[in-house]
Amino acid sequence: MADQTHVLFVEDDDVIREATQLALERDGFAVTAMPDGLSGLEAFRADRPDIALLDVMVPGLDGVSLCRRIRDESTVPVIMLSARADSIDVVLGLEAGADDYVTKPFDGAVLVARIRAVLRRFGHASGGDRAEEPDAAATGGVLAFGDLEVDTEGMEVRKAGQPVALTPTEMRLLLEFSSAPGTVLSRDKLLERVWDYGWGGDTRVVDVHVQRLRTKIGQDRIETVRGFGYKLKA
Repeated sequence: MADQTHVLFVEDDDVIREATQLALERDGFAVTAMPDGLSGLEAFRADRPDIALLDVMVPGLDGVSLCRRIRDESTVPVIMLSARADSIDVVLGLEAGADDYVTKPFDGAVLVARIRAVLRRFGHASGGDRAEEPDAAATGGVLAFGDLEVDTEGMEVRKAGQPVALTPTEMRLLLEFSSAPGTVLSRDKLLERVWDYGWGGDTRVVDVHVQRLRTKIGQDRIETVRGFGYKLKA
């Protein structure tokens, strides 16, 4: 159906791929499932899905490399799937541009919840969900911090007059900081507000996204307050 959320799922394990595809389809998603990175890239370019689920360890073109290729072409949300929570692959995937990750083996309900949370952040409705209204932090015109300008209505960022390309997750993170400049925001609070985690979460997700944001708006713009979190310099 035209209003279905389209998921690209890249997984080389036949059993996991088929079982997960069936579970997602039961929840109302349209799924394109591919067994390797190269066919996944082709499917992404042909179908332009609403979200991509990428296993880290797939043949041909691994999940991290595939994520980089997708991010070079699109801001579509990406969730990485990793077999080990403490794996360096998790950080590599986030650094490559992934918005979140889920550890294998995963519960189908948890995966669906993560997908819907990511899609809400990106303004998509999914599986019967309605896209959420813009946050209060995302209204009210242009905020200026030195040579950094954040247009909270047009969802645009400029540094020294030049546009800065941010992913939707990076934009939401910046909006949280810019709504309270000089205020320390804990990692847990950012996970709750930006990633929609009503339960705990891996704070590495926050740390990597903050670092990615710093490379785009300036390394000294966001300050680390050791033991507490981060703040945007007023």
